[in-house]
Amino acid sequence: MGRISEINRLVWDDIDFDDRYITLYTRKKKGGHLTPRRIWMTDKVHEVLLGRYKQRSGDHPWVFWHRYFSTKTNDWVEGPYKDRKYLMRNLCERAGVPYFRYHALRHAGASLMDSVNVPIGAIQKILGHENRRTTEIYLHSFSESEKQAVRDYEAARKKSHTFSHTQKTRG
Repeated sequence: MGRISEINRLVWDDIDFDDRYITLYTRKKKGGHLTPRRIWMTDKVHEVLLGRYKQRSGDHPWVFWHRYFSTKTNDWVEGPYKDRKYLMRNLCERAGVPYFRYHALRHAGASLMDSVNVPIGAIQKILGHENRRTTEIYLHSFSESEKQAVRDYEAARKKSHTFSHTQKTRG
């Protein structure tokens, strides 16, 4: 659930296959300098990255790179991606789903973790947020306690003096 800029700048030295973590670097911290954080790999991420590592080109440090024509240099250049708009558009089209940007995957991952009761502090660290409130914006799920709170409110509202009094005056 890294930011697209963190994924795009990922180099092979940032991946520890033995201890199964990835070091991502972000500029979202105060001061704008690159700040590292470690993210543990799922089994699937480990499998996919290890496969890419075994097939990598030895002269490219980037995990994800491409060859493109640069209008600045008027020549072909090899380097890391800067954006993934076209990749996501193609993947969505192939999957038969409406187009969405990469950032939506961060929201979906955070909400999924929240729905299985992962502590918000852990989600915050994985997403690389300094502020807990930023993480809360990402959570689009309702916990059982929130659902129960609304049910309790509804039951209490039906029994309240104000509700019964309001009904009498309308009647």
